[in-house]
Amino acid sequence: MLQDVATLLGLSPHLDPWRLAALVGVALLVGMGKSGLSGVGLLAIPLLASTVGALPSTGLMLLLLISGDVFAVSAYRRHADGRMILRLLPATLAGIAIGAVVGRFLSPTGFRWAIAAVVVVCLVLMVFQEWKGADKAIPHSVALALLIGAASGFATMVGNAAGPIFAVYLLAMGFDKSRFLGTSAVFFLIVNLTKVPIQVALLHNIGWTTVLSALALLPAVGLGLWVGLKLLKLIPEKAFRRLVIGMTALAAVRLMLP
Repeated sequence: MLQDVATLLGLSPHLDPWRLAALVGVALLVGMGKSGLSGVGLLAIPLLASTVGALPSTGLMLLLLISGDVFAVSAYRRHADGRMILRLLPATLAGIAIGAVVGRFLSPTGFRWAIAAVVVVCLVLMVFQEWKGADKAIPHSVALALLIGAASGFATMVGNAAGPIFAVYLLAMGFDKSRFLGTSAVFFLIVNLTKVPIQVALLHNIGWTTVLSALALLPAVGLGLWVGLKLLKLIPEKAFRRLVIGMTALAAVRLMLP
């Protein structure tokens, strides 16, 4: 499998086995993140950016996320909260538009730093949530919904990193596990499909090679989802979230290094 991925990406498995293993690891993490393990997908973002480059990574990551979204929607769609999705979607689309414009003018180094900044902000939100507690519901607010939607759209367009922002909001709104998973799955499938033509037309980071690479990694995404579902039953979520926060912080530091 690694040799197939290498061929599609134009890499040599004999010269760069660790890089190839990292790609499979990214796909596994994406699948695990879509299973409901909050924050795991965030760890995959800087790992992929440091493996294939910041701008190319956003195209490949988007396709991997869509494949994970399809798996997740098939499992959780009946629990989705349509009203919440419709409430956040307009501001999210506006945030995507802003992110697309900004992304066109970023250099490769600027793109890498932008992804790192989004990851760090998401980490801060995750740490804040751990400190305050996930069960602290906040009042419904149109202004807050607009802010979260716009921030999610910008973060997902620049670095595919909207998951933690969206997760913090839903948990703060008092969503239970099933409603949280269903709403997240449907919302991000809609958002990620919307981003595909934008990234093709404006960022030029999705081509046939990217599509074939994502297809080659699809089994790893499915395996990651299965592993994630198993881990959810074995590992206390609070302990796992703290582990992911620490690992993601290290990955974000690595992304900021030359």
